[in-house]
Amino acid sequence: MSGAVAGEGAAAATERRTIANGVWGMALLIATETALFGTLIATYFYLRFSSPRWPPAGIAAPSVALPLALAGLLVLTTIPVTAAARASRRERAGTAIGLLAVALVLQAGYLAWQIVLFARDAGAVEPKATAYGSVYDTLLLVHHAHVALGLLLSLWLIARLARGVTPYRVVTADVVALYWVFVAVVGMAVTATVVSAA
Repeated sequence: MSGAVAGEGAAAATERRTIANGVWGMALLIATETALFGTLIATYFYLRFSSPRWPPAGIAAPSVALPLALAGLLVLTTIPVTAAARASRRERAGTAIGLLAVALVLQAGYLAWQIVLFARDAGAVEPKATAYGSVYDTLLLVHHAHVALGLLLSLWLIARLARGVTPYRVVTADVVALYWVFVAVVGMAVTATVVSAA
C-alpha cells in the first residue's frame, strides 16, 4: 500500500516538472506568428531592395525617434507582466493584478499612440497606391492586432485572478507573459523595419 502511494507521489512530482499544455500552445502560436512576421519583414526588404526609391516619391520618410521610443515602452511593459506571472506563482493575486493593470495602461497607451500615428500616415501612405504603402500598412496593422489581442488577454487574466489564484490561472499568467514578450520582440522588429526607410 505504501509503495502505491509513493509511486503516485513520484508521478505527481513528474507532472509538475513538465511544461503545461497552455505553454506548449502559446509556443506553437508564437512559432506560427514568427513565421508570419518573418514573411512580412522579408517581403518589406525584398520590395525595398527591388525599388529604385524607398519610400516612393511623394511619401515622406518615416519618423524614427517616436516609433523607437514607443517600441522601447512596449518592451518595458514586459517587466510588470512577467513580475505578475511570478506573483501569481506565489499566490499573490492582488500584486499580480496591480502589476498587470500598470502594464495594461502602458500597453493601451502604446496602442492608442500607434493608432494616432497610423491614422496620420493613412492619407499619405495608401496601400493600393504603392507596394510601400501595402507592406507598411500590413506590417503595422498585423502588429497592432497582436497588441489589441494582448490587451484582451490581460483583461481576461485580471478578471480570472480577481477570483483567486489556482494552478490553471498560474499557467494562464505564464502564457500571457510569454505572449507579451513575443509581442514586444516583434514590436521592436517591426519598428526597426519601418524606420529603416528613414
